[in-house]
Amino acid sequence: MDTLIFSLNTVLPILILMSLGYILKRVGFLNEQFLHIGNKFVFRVALPTLLFYTIYSINTLQEINWPVIVYAVIGILALFILGLILAIVFIKDPKQKGVLIQSVFRANYAIIGLPLAEAMGGIQAAAVVALIMAVAVPLMNILAVISLTMFVNNEDETMHPLKSTIIKVIKNPLIIAIFLGLFVLWIRSLIPLGEDHIPVFTLQYNLVFLYHAIQRLSQIATPFALIVLGGTFEFIVIKHMSKQIFIGTFSRVILAPLLTLGVAVILSKYSTFFEFDSFEFPALIALFASPTAVSGAVMAKEMNNDEALAVQYVVWTTSLSILSIFIIVFLFRMFTLI
Repeated sequence: MDTLIFSLNTVLPILILMSLGYILKRVGFLNEQFLHIGNKFVFRVALPTLLFYTIYSINTLQEINWPVIVYAVIGILALFILGLILAIVFIKDPKQKGVLIQSVFRANYAIIGLPLAEAMGGIQAAAVVALIMAVAVPLMNILAVISLTMFVNNEDETMHPLKSTIIKVIKNPLIIAIFLGLFVLWIRSLIPLGEDHIPVFTLQYNLVFLYHAIQRLSQIATPFALIVLGGTFEFIVIKHMSKQIFIGTFSRVILAPLLTLGVAVILSKYSTFFEFDSFEFPALIALFASPTAVSGAVMAKEMNNDEALAVQYVVWTTSLSILSIFIIVFLFRMFTLI
């Protein structure tokens, strides 16, 4: 019963906030303009602030567990290969192949993954997510470009897609916030310690007004992001895409977490390098069990791929991942892995 309650407490807040956004949009309380501006606020202000605050909460750089970051990279690359195989075998339309591939490996890590990990492992797990994100976000963006250009010609592009994406990644507010947090954390490690073993200068104790402003802004990031995400949902059944929708949704919701998390558990038990604890498993669950990233649909449209299929992947993987995440959390908790 304790495991069941823990699992419900992890998943239900996410479901409730997304449902609230969906309902408010359906009754006309939220409109498209609000959701558009709200989405910009989330990605350019609220989430970057949350990521900076989360990384700043780490005591020292020595707390970083590099094996979990290495495994995250290996897992993303493995899912990219899995998606490539599925696209070649099952999808005929070139404009749908890349969309399927990116739906398998590209997670909605910021909006769904971060609050999910924090619900399972607290601020320590959220800090692991933020560190993984520093590597995962650029990698997933680059692989997304490769996916969306492998089978479709984009001759009208004024700039090479890969170069364009690298520039976008560098300018990405999430990436900027992560590396700014790491930089400030590094600077803090150089500041001499006082008698209480605390640096003689910190944001938390010497710039209290700024620290509290950052803290309070970070607190609204997750609930607001989930409400906006729920408001953007449109459940539309497209019959001629049913096979493609099933393959991509099943691969992201079932296959991806089953393979990556299953291997992670085995390696953690038998390997001396990949040893994960109750803070790192939540971060891996957040990465590999989260639904397909919303930004994938935007990129699909920009790069002359099937936008309608990409939108369907976002909607159905997000909806069904609530149940799959609940089951995963329940099992990990039952075996005392989180």
